Amino acid sequence: MKSIHWSTAVASALFLTTSSGLLAASETDMSKQYTSCMAKANGANPDMIDCIMAEAKQQDARLNENYKRLMSKLSEERKKTLLEAQRAWIRFRDANCAFWDEPAGGQSAAITAKECFLTMTADRASELELADDQ
Repeated sequence: MKSIHWSTAVASALFLTTSSGLLAASETDMSKQYTSCMAKANGANPDMIDCIMAEAKQQDARLNENYKRLMSKLSEERKKTLLEAQRAWIRFRDANCAFWDEPAGGQSAAITAKECFLTMTADRASELELADDQ
């Protein structure tokens, strides 16, 4: 019974932080254009989705750049390990964010899922950048 409540609490916390855009870990990594775009969207779901998708594209490019830069510095063995980790991370991100895209949830669910994708991608880009700095 405790595990059910714990799971519900964790899922609720993630939903609330994701759906309100409060996943602060990567907010500082978002572009000024994204912040401006979201302010101009003024809560209009289609406009917010456009902002999120544009930023996700930028963050994905940032992630790929950081990944390639890190891969260029690693030994062959470490490259294999990072490749395996990256593939597992992509599967997790995609599955995790797909969970939030509840078919009956309409545009709110779509926004939550897209914010999940954006936030996880920005976080991973930052993580790879930090690994490269070490």
